[in-house]
Amino acid sequence: MHSPRHETGPPDLTTAEGFGTFYEDHIDAVLGFVTRRVADPHLAADLTADIFLAAMGSAGTYRGHRGAPVAWLFGIARNVLAGHARGKARESGALARLSGRRLLDDEDVAALEERIDAQRAFRDLAERHAALSEPLRAVLDLVVVDELTPAEAAQALGITQATVRVRLHRARRALRASGPVSESRLEVAR
Repeated sequence: MHSPRHETGPPDLTTAEGFGTFYEDHIDAVLGFVTRRVADPHLAADLTADIFLAAMGSAGTYRGHRGAPVAWLFGIARNVLAGHARGKARESGALARLSGRRLLDDEDVAALEERIDAQRAFRDLAERHAALSEPLRAVLDLVVVDELTPAEAAQALGITQATVRVRLHRARRALRASGPVSESRLEVAR
């Protein structure tokens, strides 16, 4: 899995070059986040575009001392996905507004479908463990699935690291009690 560069300063999203670099550094992480949660490749592409548009609009809120840009992006991604789930996701030509946008061709759709298929196990696990409360699932997803550190997950969720660790412990305990789960995936978050 490609890991984006950790930038020390705020992302420069005010220029085409700055946005292009930021986009290239983080597109794989954001697409992975989205495709683990959305099965339709066109919707995944639209939501990913919306996430980067929201990041452009919120660039002034990024604080480098609070964590990595990917954690900030995942916080934005959670909000965009939640808005979509509530039926409030706007149907704007998000891709059309991105500079240098290209239409999804058959090859792009096939690549997104492959990515979605590869992430199906993550979605199946999430469905199997839907009994977990949303706060426990959110922490578990960010740390185990999206591979954020507990500090980065705390930043993305706007909670303390201690709260993240407590929720991880409770989620692991609940998952172990609910049936067989790959111990190696759960141990990654320790």
